[in-house]
Amino acid sequence: MNLQTEPPQSIAPDAEPDAGSLRASAMVDSNHPLIQAFVAEHARGKDDRARAVALYYAVRDGFKYDPYRIDLTVHGMSASTVLEQGYGWCVTKAALLTAACRAAGIPSRLGFADVRNHLSTQRMREMMQTDVFIWHGYSEIWLDGAWRKATPAFNLGLCDKFGFLPLEFDGVMDSIYHAFDRVGQRHMEYLAYHGSFDDVPLPRMVADFDRVYKGMVHGQSDLKKADFDTDVVQENVS
Repeated sequence: MNLQTEPPQSIAPDAEPDAGSLRASAMVDSNHPLIQAFVAEHARGKDDRARAVALYYAVRDGFKYDPYRIDLTVHGMSASTVLEQGYGWCVTKAALLTAACRAAGIPSRLGFADVRNHLSTQRMREMMQTDVFIWHGYSEIWLDGAWRKATPAFNLGLCDKFGFLPLEFDGVMDSIYHAFDRVGQRHMEYLAYHGSFDDVPLPRMVADFDRVYKGMVHGQSDLKKADFDTDVVQENVS
């Protein structure tokens, strides 16, 4: 497995932007031609806030959320790979939004938390043996003198199928998972925060996934043979 030799270090939550929040990194590859083209098409607006909001919706709804096809390699976790494949999961979609903001000249970084997800598929619950999703990823974007959290994971179509409230982002308020869904059932609980990073801390993630999910990372073939959207529809019908 191709891991970075020097994992990124956590950044103080109130730290102002530095060079790392604008620089391309191994997985937040904002200098990639595909990222540059994506930003040229979608970063529309009169100021950083408007451009960040436009990029948020382009990432949220332009790429399907698919947690069945996780590839914990540098290539698999890179922002440009989401553009190549047309899908991603919370970490890679956050990497894409972060890379796009950097390419647009807007300081940005990645944030991570452990969450309890009350709405996953039966297949995932059986594979993971827990409802806790570790290292859930989101973006942190520097706008108007503060870091704003933005979570572009769940595309609008998926929210409609699963009964989620879609996460909106206006560049002012944090965009984080709702505690309840549309009918008042438990949705997400934030359990612990890992901090903020300039790049994906991949070695730490891999080690924790192996420890918590008991080999699920290296047994992904069972998930990859299935279709996440199909499972979501079947779960809602049953």
